[in-house]
Amino acid sequence: MEVEMRVRGLMLDPTTNMPIIILKDAGSDSVLPIWVGVFEANAIALEIEKVTPPRPMTHDLLKNIILGLGASVERVVVTALRNETFYAAIWATRGGEPICIDARPSDAIALAMRADVPIFVEEDVLLSSRIASGGSGRITSDDLRRWMEGPGEDEPGREPS
Repeated sequence: MEVEMRVRGLMLDPTTNMPIIILKDAGSDSVLPIWVGVFEANAIALEIEKVTPPRPMTHDLLKNIILGLGASVERVVVTALRNETFYAAIWATRGGEPICIDARPSDAIALAMRADVPIFVEEDVLLSSRIASGGSGRITSDDLRRWMEGPGEDEPGREPS
């Protein structure tokens, strides 16, 4: 089953300084952090801030190519989490026929934002990401906030007061 998500924002991992896209479940408080490259984060940040570059960027070009070929982007789906790597698919249609394009989640999300189409995550991916982070169930906004603030008093790595 697919869960509709929205881009909640971007943040930097305090340990690695790598950008993280924060996806939030449209119907609950569950979130999914996805670590991405600097260029992809910049493309998403430009779209979040509604900044139009003077020339088309890569994701604008991708959208223009899809539309120029007579297809339309319908949705993007984060489909899998394997070996700490997320996978995604861009779903388009051309002449009524569905087209599935393999993509990195960051590229798929940047395209979805430009094409104004929904972003989905497979429910198994949400569960797998939570298990990989050492918990059970879905990650919530509070879980993410606690993680970004650092370990709690009863967590490993926290100095006793």
